[in-house]
Amino acid sequence: MLAFNERVLAQCELPWVPALERLRYLTIVSSNLDEFFEVRIAEQKENLKALAAEHSPEAEPLRESLELIASHARALVERAYRLLNTQILPSLRDAGIDLVNGAELTPAQRRWVKATFAREIAPVLTPIGLDPAHPFPAVANKGLHFIAELRSKRSTSKTSIAIVKVPRSLPRLFEIKDKIPGKHRSFILLSTLIETELASLFPGRDVVSDSQFRVTRDSDLWVDEQEMTNLRHALAGELRRRPFGRAVRLEINADCSDSITALLCTHFKLEPHEVYRVDGPVNLARLQALAEAVDHPLLRFAPFTPGQLMADVADEQIFAELKRGDVLLHHPYQSFDPVVRFLRSAVMDPNVIAIKQTIYRTGAKSVLMDLLLDAVRRGKEVTVVLELKARFDEETNINWADKLEQAGAHVVYGLVGLKTHAKMVLVLRKEGNAIRTYAHIGTGNYNPSTARFYTDFGLLTAHAEIGKDVAAIFHHLTSLSQPPKLKHLWWAPHTMKSNLLAAIANEARAAKAGQPAVIMAKINALTDEAIMAALCDASKAGVRIDLIVRGACCLRPGIDDFTGNVHVRSVVGRFLEHSRIYYFENGGKPNVYLSSADWMSRNLDRRVEVATPVLDGTLLARVLDEALFAPLRDNSQAWQLESNGAYRLLRPTGRQKPIIAQQLLAEQLGQPAAVATTP
Repeated sequence: MLAFNERVLAQCELPWVPALERLRYLTIVSSNLDEFFEVRIAEQKENLKALAAEHSPEAEPLRESLELIASHARALVERAYRLLNTQILPSLRDAGIDLVNGAELTPAQRRWVKATFAREIAPVLTPIGLDPAHPFPAVANKGLHFIAELRSKRSTSKTSIAIVKVPRSLPRLFEIKDKIPGKHRSFILLSTLIETELASLFPGRDVVSDSQFRVTRDSDLWVDEQEMTNLRHALAGELRRRPFGRAVRLEINADCSDSITALLCTHFKLEPHEVYRVDGPVNLARLQALAEAVDHPLLRFAPFTPGQLMADVADEQIFAELKRGDVLLHHPYQSFDPVVRFLRSAVMDPNVIAIKQTIYRTGAKSVLMDLLLDAVRRGKEVTVVLELKARFDEETNINWADKLEQAGAHVVYGLVGLKTHAKMVLVLRKEGNAIRTYAHIGTGNYNPSTARFYTDFGLLTAHAEIGKDVAAIFHHLTSLSQPPKLKHLWWAPHTMKSNLLAAIANEARAAKAGQPAVIMAKINALTDEAIMAALCDASKAGVRIDLIVRGACCLRPGIDDFTGNVHVRSVVGRFLEHSRIYYFENGGKPNVYLSSADWMSRNLDRRVEVATPVLDGTLLARVLDEALFAPLRDNSQAWQLESNGAYRLLRPTGRQKPIIAQQLLAEQLGQPAAVATTP
């Protein structure tokens, strides 16, 4: 996770990445680190607590590991702030966009800040002085606060402490309107604005010192599915407690006094290595507001318009079009609109009698969910397998469950103990005396917004046997019947892992027999021990293995006796690489699968996942070219994993032409525009 964020942060250092896009990468790293602490570090802290209570000898090594992780995380944070202060903000300033701090305010700007604070901000703030009648206020997860050390103007000795919460209801960014003409635009963060006027909140007292602080808490939800009667109600109760889980990280300003730091550590029960001093605004993710506030084409990536498939096919002809052949969609290079149109056609078509869909993350506003609600109102049978435990989307999914159930849809929450992560839509249409199936199977979520910047594949198909497999999975998810045997689809936790292991072993046998043997995969993470062991065996047998792993990869390549034939790279660019593709040479008759599953134990053993074969030869060639060959040719935004575990950013050598895979695909599939300036 930390290594992946180092690669994302490196985008801020690439000279051809525009300044506002560098800022956006910086905010992505900040958000990713939040989740890393909220979930991964929180989980390990709970493990440490349990081991320590048992006086286990494993407790001390885990404690040391957490301290080492903290050291790496601190270095990453320091690098992020250094890039902000020495490269990104100066670049923006040179372009006429100034994010000012309190010390840089001109007299005119100070007057504007003072008036704005008094008019729009001070009335909303509630300073709380700490004493026996005013205990330390509740501090919610990731909420921004100020802590101030105060001294009475009449006394020079005794000090007191006050806390000021920064309300989430206020804008995080203000443009300073100082009435001075010019090309520059000046912005100020809410936190800077408050800090500048903080003393005015405490008349009769001097502010001896102050600091922003922000606490990250354990945000994982825990429910015992075996002991509950209603998962939705149980999760709703847990959501109310989430903001006040156990503290796992404290962020403070770099100049925060030792005494204030100690007070905060004591209150939140944190150790020194869990404190992060930052040289700038706490919570860099809030700087996304600046990137959104400025419309400056030269500071952004060139505009990109996705390609439009089936644009000349009327909605009422979509099912006839699918009968003629499968349709492959590659987002965001190709628009997500055909998926929306597919569902809309099913809703409007009087011959469609039922629609079934899985939902993992769809967003608070969703045209797809609105269409499902419309389908219910039109009298169609609508079944939704809605995953309530999609982390940080639980509340959104609970709200959709309420709406769907009230409308009359069948809503189920998957299987006890398993998250439903598969991406499937099934449409049942009455044609003559038979019912025909039409399906969409994808690698990414049913969210048109994220489909604009996540790379994913989707297959629209009228293939009868694939439709039968999809229908069987839905039947299992809703009826709790025995897991069915499928003809084409691999699915977790039942057959996907065993089929993967069998396919890997098949390549190893081919290599030993002197036949061509190749494994290629594009996934987000590789951590499953059984899969890695099988890949080692295949490598030793002589199988060529090319892996494109965006995030965590626990398999080190290039170790002669084990992984000498394994090659691993990670591509980081304008779009988030998200698709999962598996390729096996299979004796010259390649098998290619689109999947929702990474090669992680949680995906293969503890989730409902689906992988569908690409049966059409033309579409199979497209998947190979776009998902595998293009990233494997990238020599400008691809990182190669070395045998020592370090990643190296590839660069064109000699007379090599710079190749950026995402740019190539945008030009090939889009309408078209460059993804990045050529390095």
